Amino acid sequence: MFLLLSKLAFAQLSSNHYANTCPKALSTIKSIVHNAVGCDASVLLDDTSSFTGEKSASANVNSIRGFEVIDSVKSEVESLCPGVVSCADILAVAARDSVVAFGGPSWTVQLGRRDSTTASSSAVNTNIPSPLMDLNDLISNFAKKGLSAKEMVALSGAHTIGQARCLLFRQRIYNETNIDSEFATSLKSNCPSSGGDDNLSSLDASSPVLFDNGYFRDLVNNKGVFHSDQQLFNGGSTDSQVTTYSTNIGTFYADFANAMVKMGNLSPLTGTDGQIRTNCRKIN
Repeated sequence: MFLLLSKLAFAQLSSNHYANTCPKALSTIKSIVHNAVGCDASVLLDDTSSFTGEKSASANVNSIRGFEVIDSVKSEVESLCPGVVSCADILAVAARDSVVAFGGPSWTVQLGRRDSTTASSSAVNTNIPSPLMDLNDLISNFAKKGLSAKEMVALSGAHTIGQARCLLFRQRIYNETNIDSEFATSLKSNCPSSGGDDNLSSLDASSPVLFDNGYFRDLVNNKGVFHSDQQLFNGGSTDSQVTTYSTNIGTFYADFANAMVKMGNLSPLTGTDGQIRTNCRKIN
């Protein structure tokens, strides 16, 4: 989930941006997200003849989901307030509301983003952290966006919900030694050594539909699904933070919410930049 959320942005924004122009926007988004539960919104754009979008990036293909929920929200909001609420803001609010729907913390979402008019698969492949990264590479990747190692660990806790493709963790369960043997065996049942690349397994097997601290308990027990997950607890500088989160859900919730707000500070489109898309899947 935090891979999607890194698309959000914040600057010249306010939490009551739609108070007068579309007062029912937030309640509408919340209702649809809760029923479905189960940034500049460039991630929503389908490929066109002029660009290959982010949905087909290696980190996202056959993995990133939920576009139809955003479509439903956009359609309903457009019927209430045509041309007012951006897809980027819908993504930002839907991310928060989905975390809450799964039992996690809430935070104040700043609003007023506008939508991009292009998307880039290559940019995602360059900027989104790989599930094969070691700890130092993860820290460096987040630092490039102005996020600390502490914030990186907190945001990684979004893996307490969601699923992973076999292709992205096969090497870990068949070749790595810092993994609980019974856990590895259980994953192999749905992820053969060859084939089944798109078979899915929960990133947090202990509580896959709860936004809790189960992900960090998994790491302490060497049950991280991705190589990059287990790197957070593998004798390195972030071990103590993982241990804290594994036993103190309140600390994790507070740090996660704060990191989400900070991640919203990344390069938004505001004012007259970009556009307000009518359909989140394509530019106007």
